[in-house]
Amino acid sequence: MWVLDLDLDFFLSDCCPLAPKGGRPSPTHAKPWTEQSIVSFLENGLGLNETHPIPGRITETHDGALSFWKERMEAGLLGKPFSVVHVDAHADLGIGKPGPGFVLNNVLGIPPKVRDAFDRYYEQKQLDEANYLLFALAFRWIDALTLVRDPFSRHDLPPFCKREGEGYRPIRLESFVSKMFEGAYGQEPEIPFTVYNDPASVRIREPFACMNLALSPRYAPKDADALVPIIARYMTLE
Repeated sequence: MWVLDLDLDFFLSDCCPLAPKGGRPSPTHAKPWTEQSIVSFLENGLGLNETHPIPGRITETHDGALSFWKERMEAGLLGKPFSVVHVDAHADLGIGKPGPGFVLNNVLGIPPKVRDAFDRYYEQKQLDEANYLLFALAFRWIDALTLVRDPFSRHDLPPFCKREGEGYRPIRLESFVSKMFEGAYGQEPEIPFTVYNDPASVRIREPFACMNLALSPRYAPKDADALVPIIARYMTLE
């Protein structure tokens, strides 16, 4: 099964600096895409069809995707593992604070069957909208990851998914802790990783089981909110 994972900040002319909590970036930092550009990308790039919307959810921050995915898995509507197409100006794989260290050195030491009780990670202030996708990989939810970036996206990919020089390698989360528990939990899975650096080159035709859109208000100016109804035409909201 395939899941489409969108962030509103992708549909801007540039990356905005992170606004303070409760604030929004200035509209001078970036302009929203036109409706025509969004429709073209969603339909020609991702194969969506407005006349056949798919189950979806809109969340304020991108880590809300975890709850949406888990609800669908528990309801038998989403099989595990599933493949994710992550359309975002950011990779959300743990660059910056709190960083990947907690996932690599703590989460990987927990039995896989109970790793995804993620309320505890919120309580520990380790899980947020900038690293939720790394947690999903550690939960062994994802068997393939496609990242669609904007030409203005920042270089925020962690070392474990980059080769020396150009190109990307499959992702396998590893640490001293994961090696120590391989006998009990098995080796962490290798996850095929594909990156598109130009939206115009995207031609994905996989049937999506569901889609989600993060508003990410600290990363997108208020003007971008006008894009939400356009994208929502392609989903049946849950």
